Amino acid sequence: MDGYDCPLSIRRQAELLSVNRSSYYYGEPATESEENLAVMRFMDELYLEHPELGVRKLVVMIKGKGVSASINAKRVRRLKAKMGLMTLYRARRTTIPGAANKVKSYLLRNLTIDRPNQVWCTDITYIRMPRGFLYLTAIMDWYSRRILAWRLSSTMDVGFCLEALYEAIRTIGHTAEILNSDQGCQYTSDEWQQALAARSIAISMDGKRRWVDNVMIERFWRTIKYDDVYLRDYQDGHEAYRRITAYIAFYNSSRPHESLGMLTPDAIYNGVLQQLTGGLQS
Repeated sequence: MDGYDCPLSIRRQAELLSVNRSSYYYGEPATESEENLAVMRFMDELYLEHPELGVRKLVVMIKGKGVSASINAKRVRRLKAKMGLMTLYRARRTTIPGAANKVKSYLLRNLTIDRPNQVWCTDITYIRMPRGFLYLTAIMDWYSRRILAWRLSSTMDVGFCLEALYEAIRTIGHTAEILNSDQGCQYTSDEWQQALAARSIAISMDGKRRWVDNVMIERFWRTIKYDDVYLRDYQDGHEAYRRITAYIAFYNSSRPHESLGMLTPDAIYNGVLQQLTGGLQS
């Protein structure tokens, strides 16, 4: 709640009020001043292409583009943190670092990923709107690129990440052998790690400042932003929810991928699963 830190998580507040957590998440976008929102929109687009830019260069570019004449380093740092952005060296990361003692090893190096539900990956990205912003998280099947579940939130609370995880497990009827994420505070939290451990899902985390370690979902963020978010300019959380729902359905079932031999994620995911279970007639 605005003005002080509430001791109850969003999940617990929703339970006490008998409110559906999903509708709470996307119904009330987070807000900033109009000037700060303009700066955040600019940085959002810039970071897709130039994540290596530091605060001083960002200040110069923001002023140079006429986005904000009064911008300074302190404000850029605050807005970067609010967006979950971190300057990288030759790589990109959208994360707020978590506890070092909860960081896990990267398990995908030299691993042959050759079937659905072997590896899932997850991440969080910033979704802009004219008068506010939300955060989007998704669970993706690494092999097929299929989005298994997703959630929107006005905060980066671990609860909406868990909601996406539980939905993926519930709707797919499987758990992954490995789930890869970055080193963000959501994924180093006890709540997240205990949820995976309880389901015998091995935890894998990117190396520090290495977006390539989670490249599949990073590519999806780029795709959905250029194909839909930037074109549609969602007006509020409800429109964002409707549009993202429609886009992910299109992405999974109709959008061909060159890396998948011009097949869709659904075709790869379902086709390979049928072969594995003997459901595909030769």
